[in-house]
Amino acid sequence: MAYGSGSGINSTNSDRSPRQGAKPAAKLILLWTGLLWLLEFVDQATGNALDTFGIIPRRQSELVDVIPAAFMHFGFGHLIANTVPLLVLGFLAALRGTGRFLAVALTIIVVSGFGVWLVAPDASNTAGASGLIFGLFGYLLVRGFVDRRITDVALGGVVAVFYGSILWGVLPTEAGVSWQGHLFGLIGGVVAAFMTSTARTPGGGKPAWH
Repeated sequence: MAYGSGSGINSTNSDRSPRQGAKPAAKLILLWTGLLWLLEFVDQATGNALDTFGIIPRRQSELVDVIPAAFMHFGFGHLIANTVPLLVLGFLAALRGTGRFLAVALTIIVVSGFGVWLVAPDASNTAGASGLIFGLFGYLLVRGFVDRRITDVALGGVVAVFYGSILWGVLPTEAGVSWQGHLFGLIGGVVAAFMTSTARTPGGGKPAWH
């Protein structure tokens, strides 16, 4: 996520194998990313009219923008920076089912957006998909341990190797970058892993690793 100017679980597919889930996962994340690009084209064509859907903190009226802000960007450079990690991490997260992915994404977006609303600088305007990206990173890191699934633990390790450096983004080190959105997005991803866990059925015992 970035600052702009201040003016303005589906039970039927929540536990698919990666092979079964690859095609629907690819379709979903391509459609999701395509929507972001379409919205940015509209934003540019309308003189950045959609930037008003960013989050200005601690204004009650801005709470309705917590979800839309995750789909808006401040220019194509901002969107390009988010596109590849969203495609990769989103695809990997959606392999276990599109319904589960949507529940995870919604949880991350709400936690990240509400965190921005609470603690972002006064008069800032925050938007972008990077809060979701940080959340998907956190989700993939812990999902395997929560679900007690060895393959997902290994996948989390691969994600950590290739994308672990993004963790610097939760620190307030770069002007114009919403570390708040990143930090709360990461927290939202961990929360989502527990909320959508398939490791234990109601009334069931502690599962073995699988």
